[in-house]
Amino acid sequence: MTTVAEDKIAGALGKLHAAQYGNLEIEPLTDSWPELDERTAYAIQKRLVVAAVTEESTRISGLKLGLTSVAKQKQMNVGEPIYGLLLASRMINEGEPLRVASLIHPKAEPEIAIVTGSDLQGPDVTAEQARAAIASASCAMEIIDSRYKDFRFTLTDVIADNTSAARHAISTFRVPARDLDLRTLGVVFEKNGEVVTTAAGAAILGDPAIGLAWLANKLAEHGESLPAGTVVMTGALTDAITIAPGDLVRVSVAQLGTLTLRCV
Repeated sequence: MTTVAEDKIAGALGKLHAAQYGNLEIEPLTDSWPELDERTAYAIQKRLVVAAVTEESTRISGLKLGLTSVAKQKQMNVGEPIYGLLLASRMINEGEPLRVASLIHPKAEPEIAIVTGSDLQGPDVTAEQARAAIASASCAMEIIDSRYKDFRFTLTDVIADNTSAARHAISTFRVPARDLDLRTLGVVFEKNGEVVTTAAGAAILGDPAIGLAWLANKLAEHGESLPAGTVVMTGALTDAITIAPGDLVRVSVAQLGTLTLRCV
């Protein structure tokens, strides 16, 4: 006999799966399950991604951070970031267009992606240890696409929905981290040739290394770690912008180059 919680988890997975593969908006899970807690939400996320690995004949290719700005955390009334999982099948290669019709209501965010050069095992990883573990950094962009209607959701809703992960693009140009201070890298985000906003790497919790340390420590709560060679999208550097067919979005990061995405 299944428990009430197991029935609710199965129901949530069914709704999220149908939304992802049917391009359907759904109401937040917490509308009917207000007691959904963080640990259960991460369990739903993992099962959702494992199902996608099988369905798309792919693999988990990395992790992503969300809610890495103080403003976003205040908006969601939380005091820490969240994390999600990346799938290789949802990677957009450089020069490949984004087919907008495959998503519900996509938005683009500029990011910095890093690759770890050594293992990070929580629960007591420091920012200094995380910084030393970063092997390289690249210019990146994430396409988020919440399955929830009108982008209305609570913290646990968005965790269960794999933090709105939809597509991601990472430049193949990697710069050794020893040559960089990620905090001070200037960022310019453009849409159709016009500058939308600017930022610096410090928009990520003051230092992307702080985000990486948080991730290693958070994963330890779930009995997991960050092995060497892990790709991590470190979080949005600016607010996301809505994109549509015909748009051209570009992120430029000092020392890391430029990444352009064409929407069709």
